[in-house]
Amino acid sequence: MKDLKKYIPAFVLGAFGLLTIFLSGSVIFDLFGIRAKEGNYVLFIVWANFISSLIYLVAAYGFIKQEKWTMKILAISVAVLVVAYIAFGFYINGGGIHETKTVYAMAFRTTVTIIFMTIAYFTINKKQLT
Repeated sequence: MKDLKKYIPAFVLGAFGLLTIFLSGSVIFDLFGIRAKEGNYVLFIVWANFISSLIYLVAAYGFIKQEKWTMKILAISVAVLVVAYIAFGFYINGGGIHETKTVYAMAFRTTVTIIFMTIAYFTINKKQLT
């Protein structure tokens, strides 16, 4: 049962990270015609997602190894996403062209990252404090 507590979050976060690397990398590097299908994407948001996806893979490893830094690295991802989200708000208010789905996607991604950061705290950090 203890192994499930580290492998399930690691698997889900790793899968989320790999999917995000594929999608954001495809937009950044114009692979598989995904860039054209994305419509009015905002490049700095795509880059923030790409950076977070790399962090997700490192954090997945941290979950498996039960490393205390897992929560900290996910906090960095949250910071990257929040800064990008705030900048996105300014971009929208400045009349920047965007897709409405990006607003919801960023809220979802930020929330998911906060959830994984919380899971890391309660399954790794809090356990090591006691």
